[in-house]
Formats: sequence, structure tokens, C-alpha cells
Amino acid sequence: MSGFDDPGVYYSDSFGGGEGIGDEGVVKRSQIKKRFREFLRQFRVGTDRTGFTYKYRDDLKRHYTLGEYWVEVEMEDLASFDEDLSDCLYKLPTENVPLLEEAAQEVADEVTRPRPVGEETVQDIQVLLKSDAHPASIRSLKSEQVSRLVKIPGIIISSSAVRAKATRVCLQCRGCRAVISNIPLPPGLQGYALPRKCNTEQAGRVKCPVDPYFIIPDRCVCVDFQTLRLQESPDAVPHGEMPRHMQLYCDRYLCDRVVPGNRVTIMGIYSIKKVAQLKNKGRDKGAGVGIRSAYLRVVGIQVDTEGAGRGATGSVSPQEEEELRALASSPSIYDSLACSLAPSIYGSDDLKKAIAYDKIIMEFLQVYTSGKGSSAAGLTASVLRDPNTRGFIMEGGAMVLADGGVVCIDEFDKMREDDRVAIHEAMEQQTISIAKAGITTTLNSRCSVLAAANSVFGRWDDTKGEDNIDFMPTILSRFDMIFIIKDQHDQQRDMTLARHVMNVHLSAQTQTEGVEGEIPLATLKKYIAYARVKCGPRLSAAAAEKLKNRYVVMRSGAREHERESERRASIPITVRQLEAVVRIAESLAKMKLQAIAGEEEVDEALRLFQVSTLDAALSGSLSGVEGFTTQEDQEMISRIEKQLKRRFAIGSQVSEHSIIQDFTKQKYPEHAIHKVLHLMLRRGELQHRMQRKVLYRIK
Repeated sequence: MSGFDDPGVYYSDSFGGGEGIGDEGVVKRSQIKKRFREFLRQFRVGTDRTGFTYKYRDDLKRHYTLGEYWVEVEMEDLASFDEDLSDCLYKLPTENVPLLEEAAQEVADEVTRPRPVGEETVQDIQVLLKSDAHPASIRSLKSEQVSRLVKIPGIIISSSAVRAKATRVCLQCRGCRAVISNIPLPPGLQGYALPRKCNTEQAGRVKCPVDPYFIIPDRCVCVDFQTLRLQESPDAVPHGEMPRHMQLYCDRYLCDRVVPGNRVTIMGIYSIKKVAQLKNKGRDKGAGVGIRSAYLRVVGIQVDTEGAGRGATGSVSPQEEEELRALASSPSIYDSLACSLAPSIYGSDDLKKAIAYDKIIMEFLQVYTSGKGSSAAGLTASVLRDPNTRGFIMEGGAMVLADGGVVCIDEFDKMREDDRVAIHEAMEQQTISIAKAGITTTLNSRCSVLAAANSVFGRWDDTKGEDNIDFMPTILSRFDMIFIIKDQHDQQRDMTLARHVMNVHLSAQTQTEGVEGEIPLATLKKYIAYARVKCGPRLSAAAAEKLKNRYVVMRSGAREHERESERRASIPITVRQLEAVVRIAESLAKMKLQAIAGEEEVDEALRLFQVSTLDAALSGSLSGVEGFTTQEDQEMISRIEKQLKRRFAIGSQVSEHSIIQDFTKQKYPEHAIHKVLHLMLRRGELQHRMQRKVLYRIK
């Protein structure tokens, strides 16, 4: 039992340094560093005819002269120079990236001499890595990849403020006041444990206590760092599963490179950090020992978002380009593109053409959300408190994550009015401004909005006209096209629709390949991406003049309709609608890979606008609704309905036959009385009882 009363032994290797590196390790490190230095000095591009240029020497000199102390190294260049060196960097990046940065600093020292007075000391150089290798996914990262170099695509959903992290610290002992300088700290989020015991020995002095050291902030060397949150791309998430996330650590020149909503490809070192201990009283203190959480220490960022929307992610070969241009020259390309969208849905040709116009403007990426489950912050952006630092971080919503794509909002009418107002700026300016918790910034939201809503009465009521639409004109005017979809009874159409649905369910081939002449989905995606990048059409002078004249006529017609109906239209015709027709015409030219949008495209754009927004704006008339065509007929129906509601209160019941007799005696047409009863029954205000002989009023 001896030894139980011995004092505890405190051991620490927290003073850093390379104590664990033997002579062989030092020699190997110096050899690797020498090869890195030779690569940066000697790698050149060009041919004997055009001449050679030393790529990285020139980059280092140019950046250093501009005060930017970084250089980007392509892994393919390193592999062509020395494949073993590239493999060594891939497998052991934690040890070799610092050696590459030291080599870059030495080469920068050589190429920038002589330097101005006061700048004789060469600055540290940050090396950023870039690779054309095929990226992996967040789901494929396993424990075997820890401490390896990986390449991951995704979307940035949140970012923290830029803070300072010490790379070298200076410690002082509280007891003997001894100072220890330049203790290196490990990079990333691993943290650092202060030494438990003072090693200074002085004769005649009282021994220093346990945990004596504290940090002297003024004598520490610090760098900027920032943490980001990366989410899987929507198209990489398996159906029915939640998207996965990864924390990113960026430092120095990688800070503030991206904002929430950017689609990026990250080169980084797959690292682990200690899990934060929770305050668990009475639980096993040893629980969780050895468990680490993963994060990515970033060494390179490629932003895939360029200009208005997402840049092209894949190159098109000359053969594919020839095939796409042959497809564009087809006279039926416009109809083929429209039919290729949702081939299992029958009809709605104009609606599909409108969606094709949206797709040709934006990327094939889409983010789906429901109106009832969406808040203003969920659609735009939110400011949250970081659980680790207790500081505020910004997290992008659906419209930020869909930057360059399409946001699909279902049940748009179920959203609260305050939440709908929040997307006004995104639909008008293509940006989202945030001013919360001391964070003031503007995020990109360059996306199209495809929304679906129900009318006020559940089904479209032709007698109610504009009362079917319960939206403010401010939100409706921001939509380029508004379609009113009615369930019209037509025996021939119903038969064709039923036959189409049966064919879809009976034949798997029909479901996958669709109708004849349909463009395959892979080709459709490639064609849309190619058209967006290669084509930027503008209106011709004749088309612009024609559009100007038609806009004046549309405004006059809308004003005359408002004067006749003695009420303002719920869907106004404004300059926004003129811009919408311009966008439609240009997108139609883009579908055909044309440089100019002519009169033909303007005519089709005006036709689409006529069958959608303009018809919806003038939907107050009762034209073609069972003989009710005039304003007097509509007033008569309203008068019958008011008298009927005064006739019996809510909760009472009256014979339907007696109601018809009473109103007939007042010289009202019988078919008008039946129409009012039918409308009130459909709206759920009345209910039939006692074998449909008695009417019961519900509301």
C-alpha cells in the first residue's frame, strides 16, 4: 500500500517546440522543404515558341509588391513537378503545409530584394491550395480521412465575425515572474492547455504553485480567423434525409472570402477537435473521453457563384457544344423545352413555358419551402447566438441558399402578411439587407420565385372576381407572370387527362422517358447551363418600339377596366410588368441561343403575359359564366345574397322551395336564385339537410 501518500506528479509538454522530432525527422523535413523551394523557384509554364514564365516566382513578387502576402498553388502543378512531393502533401498536410509556407517565404525573400527601408524583414506567406480533382461529399468523410487533404463542395449557410487567434504566446509565472516567449500554438480549433508546473529552479526560492502561468496578450503573435458553416448542396442530399453540415476554420487571407449563400468548393485538412464538456452533475467524469468532433481547416476556397447567379460548374466539350447548338437550331426548341418540364403532368402548356423561362434565367438548383412553415427569417436571413463563443453569427435562409436558382414556395396564401413583406426586397433588388444585433450587411438573393396559392374561397369563384385574390398589390406586382388555374369541366379533356394518367402509371417507360421529342433531363440541364453562360441577348430597336406601344395600350385598357368597375385592380399594370415582358422576350431568345430578341420573341412574350397576368388583372368580369355577362347581373346576384342572409340567421334552417318561391315573387329570375344558393353551398355557408329539402345556414 506504499505510495498512496506520494505527492501528485504534474507533467506537461505544452511548451511546444520539436522535442519529439529526431535527427531523421529533421533531415527529412529539410529535404521536403528544399524540394518545395525548388518547385516554387523552377516551375514554369509556356512553350519554346511562346517563351517560358516562372509562374510562382512571378506570383509571389506581384502579390508581395501589392502588400498581399499569399500565393495560390495548384496541386496538379506540384504533381507534374514531383508526384511524390504532391502525394506527401495530400497525406500529411498538417506537417507539410507549414514547410511549403516557409519555402514560399524564402523564395519571396529572394525575388523581392532589395526591399524599401523599414521593410527589410520578409513577411510570412500564406499558401492557398487549389485542385481540379473530383470533389468528395460531406457524407463520404470518415475517420480514415482525418488529417488528410480533402475537397468538399457545398453552400455556406452562416459565418462568424473575424476574430484574432494567437499563433505564438508569451507566458509568465505568477510565483517567480519568469517569462517564456514564443511558444507555438497548434493551428485550427484544437486549443492549447497551459503548463501545470513551473520549470524554473532558483535556490532559496519558494516553489511555484500548480497552474502558475498566465498569458501576456501584448507579447503574443496573432492572426485573423473566422468560422463558417458548410451545408451539403441540395442536389447531393438523398431523398427524405436532412442535409449535413461541416464547420470550417479559415485564417488570414481566407477570412471574409465568402458570405452566406455562396456555393463553394473547399480544399481543407479534415481535422478533429475536443468536444465541449457539458455541465453534467453526478455523471461519470470519464464519459466522452477520446470523442472528438470533426471540422475542416481550410487551405483553399473556390467560389462557384459568379455574376448574376451561379457560374458554369462543368466544361462543355466541342462535340457537346456542337450538339447543343444543333438542338438550339431546331424550330421546335421552345416547345421541346417546355414539354421536357414535368412530362408526367398533362396540359398546362403556357404554364410550362413560363417555368421554362424561369429556368433559362436561373440555375437548375431549387429550394422548396411551404408557406405555413416559413417565417420571414427562414426565407431571408437570421442572426443567431453562437453557442461556443456567445457571439452573434448570421445564417442565410431559403432565398439566400437559392442564390442563382429558384425558390419554390407552396401554400403562399397561408403565409402571414408580415412574412410576405420580408421578401419584397429580395424580389425587387435581388438582395437581402440585414441590420440586427450589430450586424449590418447585404446578402445576395439572385433567385426566381415560383409560388402557388389557393383562392380565398378554396376554389375560384367567377362571381367574386378580384375578391378571390387576398394579396397586396405590392407583392403581386413583383411577379412576372400570374396564372389563374381553374378546374373546368370538359368531358373530352377529362377523358384525355384520365388516359394520360393511366399511361403514366401503367408504363414505367412512359414515366421515365416521357412523350416523343422530349429532351433527356441530363441534356436539358446542360443546355440550360450552356445557354445561361454563353448567351446574353438584348432587344432589337424594332422590338423595343413595338413593346413600348403595347405597354401604353395595356395601361390604357387596365385604366378603362378600373373606371368601368369603379374599383382598383388587385393586380396592377406598372413599369415592373414592362420589365417582366422584356425579361421574358430576352429569355425566349436565350432558349434559341440568339444574340438579339426580335419582334417574334416580343410577340410570344406579350402572348404569355396576356394569358397570365393581364387576364388575371382583368378577372373581375363575369364573361361566359352561365349567362351572367353584365354589371347589372352581378349586382343582382349580390342583392339576392344580401337578402338571403337577412332572411335567416346563422344556425337556423329554411325550406329551399319556400326561398325560391319568395324570391320569384319579388321578380328575381329563378336561375339567378339557384346560382346564389349554389355559390353559398360551395363556399360552405349553407348546408343541405333532410334529403336536400331544407337549407341550414352555417356561417
